[in-house]
Amino acid sequence: MNIVILGPAHPFRGGGITTFNARLAQELQSHGHSVSILNFTVQYPSMLFPGKSQFTDEPAPKDLRITRMLHSMNPISWLKTGNYLRKLRPDLIIVRYWLPFMGPAFGTVLRRVKKNRHTKVIAITDNVLPHEKRVGDRIFTRYFLPPCDAFICMSDKVLADLRAFHIQKPIARLHHPLYDNFGTPVEKETARRHLGIDPGVKLLLFFGFIRKYKGLDLLLEAMKQVDDPNVRLLVAGEFYEDINHYKPLMNEIGDRLILKNDFIPNDEVKYYFSAADVVIQPYRNATQSGVTPLSYHFEKPMIVTNVGGLPDYVTNDVTGIVTEPQPEKIATAINRYLGFGEAHYKSQIRNEKKRFSWTAFVSSLLELYQETVEKK
Repeated sequence: MNIVILGPAHPFRGGGITTFNARLAQELQSHGHSVSILNFTVQYPSMLFPGKSQFTDEPAPKDLRITRMLHSMNPISWLKTGNYLRKLRPDLIIVRYWLPFMGPAFGTVLRRVKKNRHTKVIAITDNVLPHEKRVGDRIFTRYFLPPCDAFICMSDKVLADLRAFHIQKPIARLHHPLYDNFGTPVEKETARRHLGIDPGVKLLLFFGFIRKYKGLDLLLEAMKQVDDPNVRLLVAGEFYEDINHYKPLMNEIGDRLILKNDFIPNDEVKYYFSAADVVIQPYRNATQSGVTPLSYHFEKPMIVTNVGGLPDYVTNDVTGIVTEPQPEKIATAINRYLGFGEAHYKSQIRNEKKRFSWTAFVSSLLELYQETVEKK
């Protein structure tokens, strides 16, 4: 088939959505399909982007066709992009919907495309409603939904949010596949030497950009209640909100905190996960998280809070620990994990990760496409 993925790609930074799109394109190509990514020229206005830069210095993937065309805030660009795709007549457009802000642009593009009476549209809905609510969220999502022929959700939370919009079209609930394109794990001692971290400490990893809903402040509070003085917390990611909110808590923890306040390039990710003993996601709310498939790829146990889709992927006391989003509960979970140790979870993680293959994801996606064709 001729397939277009509509969503962010290089040179936008390789966060979860961008990385997912590239890996999905590669997997579809390996199945014999012709795949291209229709990318943004402008994704967010600078005034609304909380990070240091939207762009990466890393080289573009050599095996992917990426066309930059869509301006998220320019209606003329929406019409131009829609007309381009309508004439291109792809068999399938896979659109990534992670933020209602994109609803007007995507909704307009897809309405133009559907005029060709050929192209099917499957939306991968990372979020139907955002973690941080804004005026217009529901209106923008309602505008986006009608031109889609089917939907993929990767957590029960998103599935429930989507059904609340009374969708009468096919919906598939799939597992988020592994991020297996960040290299293979390295020896823990090698990884820590690379990062300048003492090989003798017990290392907890909080990974990814930092916003209020991710609960870093809860984890910092919990660290004050962790029994073992040899425990260190590695926070690796860029602050997408005011760091001053966290500084008093950081100062209380002192040298038990290792802070890497920068966007982590793709070729460095393996060192952070390989260095860690356990990955912690102390979120206040969540749908699904790209940190989870990364943890499975690097075979790391996880401590996650019992919110959104996080418990869908972590079996309590088997592949990690599920706890409540409160500092004292998180601290109890950390102390419990330290009592068991990493080896306790390792074999179960290796068994569980087999469920999260890209082959399985793409097979289910193509079955969903066939369902939309047969409905015609």
